[in-house]
Amino acid sequence: MKNRVKELRLAAGMTQQQLAELVHVSSRTIISLEKGQYNPSLLLAYRLALIFSTTVEELYCLQENKEEEDRRYEEWE
Repeated sequence: MKNRVKELRLAAGMTQQQLAELVHVSSRTIISLEKGQYNPSLLLAYRLALIFSTTVEELYCLQENKEEEDRRYEEWE
């Protein structure tokens, strides 16, 4: 799943380990999230959004995904 975790973490000057400790997961989980290889639980997504003062939708680019899905749906009609 496309996300902005790495971008926001770097902007905040945090290491993967520091972020992992803040959200109570392993650094391996953060690495996987940043690579788009792990879909977070709702609780983890919410915690990350709070830390970065954003919304889950913004953090995981959900609005962009919705717009892309809408375009594909229109093409099928």
